[in-house]
Amino acid sequence: MTTSAPAIAKPSKRRAAWLVLLWLLVLPGAVWAVLRVGGWERGLLVQLFAFTPYVAAWSVVPVVAALATRRWLAAAVAALTFVLLAAMVLPRAFADGDRGPQTGVKMRVMTSNMLFGGADAAQIVRFVRDNDVAVLALQEFSPTAQTRLAEAGLGQLLPYSSLGAEFGAGGSGLYSRFPITSPDVRVNGGFFNQAYGTIQPPGAAPLTVESAHPLAPFSVDVVDRWRADLEAEPRAEPKGMPRILLGDFNATLDHQPLRELIDSGYRDAADATGNGLIGTWGPYDGDLIPPVTIDHVLVDNRLGVTDADVHDIDGSDHRAIIAEVVLPAA
Repeated sequence: MTTSAPAIAKPSKRRAAWLVLLWLLVLPGAVWAVLRVGGWERGLLVQLFAFTPYVAAWSVVPVVAALATRRWLAAAVAALTFVLLAAMVLPRAFADGDRGPQTGVKMRVMTSNMLFGGADAAQIVRFVRDNDVAVLALQEFSPTAQTRLAEAGLGQLLPYSSLGAEFGAGGSGLYSRFPITSPDVRVNGGFFNQAYGTIQPPGAAPLTVESAHPLAPFSVDVVDRWRADLEAEPRAEPKGMPRILLGDFNATLDHQPLRELIDSGYRDAADATGNGLIGTWGPYDGDLIPPVTIDHVLVDNRLGVTDADVHDIDGSDHRAIIAEVVLPAA
């Protein structure tokens, strides 16, 4: 009797160790899903939540592990976690049934973060020309970049502008094919410029366009300012003039402040057209960072979206977005 006890104990200890390991696989994803559903990301979690699509993809692993070992409670929690995360993330990969009006005046818009003004100006102008872009929003737009864009011929394509160029990351630019009325630049809480103005394409009603650039949550100390910048972005006004906000929002659709902004009456162009999981920032200037989607084109719900494409820009750590929007006829 005494000699058989160790043989019985070893499998029991292995089973207990495996059970502990299994729950260590299951619980982080479950907590992540609960925080994401509640919009409760705070502190360091704000940065981490940009990578929620990767957590959603990984969450299938605990499901398989729990089912393979017949740990039914762990399997149930893991499966629920997977379903919740998939429900929040997967729709971005599929075009929405409601992309807004599809008939009216079509206009292509583009946004690009120039990384301290160092992005390839000639390439940006080429994208404007080749894609028939009518409105261009730029962030991290410097005086040097302004000069290089002019030398590359941007003024011949988009002769109207509202500009707030600055050295560093704070500059903002807005160029248009159509006259800009009431052009101006506002400074947000993160001390970034946001150029804006009102345009009226032929055959369409007037609308406001703005180059958005809230502060990045680059450290825990500035998370409150990041949140305040997003909360201060212009809300959609269903009874007012339609608006397009486009730029580097330093937030993904997994961040509650951005979702609240969209819920005020916008639609995300990439999300609506099934391209919402395409990365726009991360490894594009050589950094070892998984791609995340922090650049967006937000259009008033009264406007439609037909497509949204993402393009590499030499000299920048961001990719540009070009979207076609549909404006109701005047």
